[in-house]
Amino acid sequence: MAAAFAVETQAITKRFGATMANNGVDLCIKAGSIHGLVGENGAGKSTLMSILFGFYGADSGTIKIDGVAVRMASPGDAMRLGLGMVHQHFMLVEAMSVIDNIMLGAEGGMLLRLGAESVRQKLAVLERDYELGVDPDALVSGLSVGQCQRVELLKALVRDARVLILDEPTSVLTPDETAKLFSLLRRLQGEGRSIVLITHKLREVLDLTNEVSVMRAGRIVGTFATAATSADELAEAMVGRKVALRASKGARQPGARVLEARDICLAGSDGVARLDHVSLDLHAGEIVGIAGVSGNGQSELLDVLAGLAQPQAGSVALFGRELAAPARHPGKLRAQGVMHVPEDRQGRGLVLPFAASESALLGYAHDAAFGALLLNKAAIIADCRAKMLAFDVRPPNPELVTAGFSGGNQQKLVLAREIMRHPKILLIGQPTRGVDIGAIEFIHAQIIALRDAGVAILLVSVELDEILTLADRILVMCNGRITGERRPEATSERDLGLLMAGIGAEAA
Repeated sequence: MAAAFAVETQAITKRFGATMANNGVDLCIKAGSIHGLVGENGAGKSTLMSILFGFYGADSGTIKIDGVAVRMASPGDAMRLGLGMVHQHFMLVEAMSVIDNIMLGAEGGMLLRLGAESVRQKLAVLERDYELGVDPDALVSGLSVGQCQRVELLKALVRDARVLILDEPTSVLTPDETAKLFSLLRRLQGEGRSIVLITHKLREVLDLTNEVSVMRAGRIVGTFATAATSADELAEAMVGRKVALRASKGARQPGARVLEARDICLAGSDGVARLDHVSLDLHAGEIVGIAGVSGNGQSELLDVLAGLAQPQAGSVALFGRELAAPARHPGKLRAQGVMHVPEDRQGRGLVLPFAASESALLGYAHDAAFGALLLNKAAIIADCRAKMLAFDVRPPNPELVTAGFSGGNQQKLVLAREIMRHPKILLIGQPTRGVDIGAIEFIHAQIIALRDAGVAILLVSVELDEILTLADRILVMCNGRITGERRPEATSERDLGLLMAGIGAEAA
């Protein structure tokens, strides 16, 4: 008789120094189910899954697979027992090909040629059965985010994983890619596989899962039948209080124009246009949202306005004065009050091996408050601690390496660094990517408070809910062009979706 539970954890406990990451966690995943796991950043979700997949050893407790107690000493043990994991930050070697990444850890013995041929045959079957085609000889460095996630899934499916763990799988996907992923997960469930979905997006949990468990402060505080719960109930269980799932903001009349971009053109190293005559204005006390599918020029627009990329044509004026190219330097723009929260917090906003206090200093190390000739470590740590307390970064330890924080807490550290510098203009990309419900509420309140204090904000987000909630004006981008402008009260997700596809009225 088959076991009722594909995976069980019993009384799993794990400490990192003084931090209790998991505290007696009991979790049961029914065979053939999709089970959601939600909780605030730092609640212990990723730690629990890392223990389950053999990255960490538990201090105490038991793991059972199909009812049998097992020892997970390494990811190799987990894979041999039928587990596969797709990480929030992909575990791929960019300089290697797709097939080489898939073969890592499953090379097939000394004769790599035979192992590669076997993997190619399996990939052909998976492409046919699941529409997961990726060129096996392509370099990972040249793949889109969606294709990289396919490679991660293929790594698990090539090994015939019966339990799939997905950590924030949609945080970097387009709506269309998300829909395709969910269709695939339902199909895998129909074949008898069990799936654990870690996500902060409650709408996805309610749409996809059969059951959902909530973690708070290292414990499971409740498991709910998805059909019998609600976003409000889950959010309250996650945070321990009622949470406003939609930010409220009053009407506001924009002030003076503080930034003007005209006919910005930017081509990539391949010669393909990334920005095609893009023009926009920002006014004090206004939030302008940029909506669009990732890869349509939003990232490049932020880079140009932040001084990280120099356009081939067009002009940028700041506070009424056109900027010559030498003045469009990130340091000089910061000195004038232009702060930037990059979309890729790990690649461009932080240095993961650095202490948190050092990451919180990036771009501002020359400030007199941190010393003249030599940096004042005590002042740097005190400054970081103040930022952590103001933005509820957990754990509030300035000397912990940046890589030791969850993705959401890394995001809050970047936001604290830029927002607490009193910007006049804030350029912000994906402010709540991978961030929990309680932190989203806090971040949205901070952005609205800045707007009400007269800050001009350019907000790029792939979350249409976020754009509709925060923006006073919405610009839509497609293929490097602005295809339309809308007021949030006079549009809909469908209307924005048409503009995002380049088939709205303006595009026509």
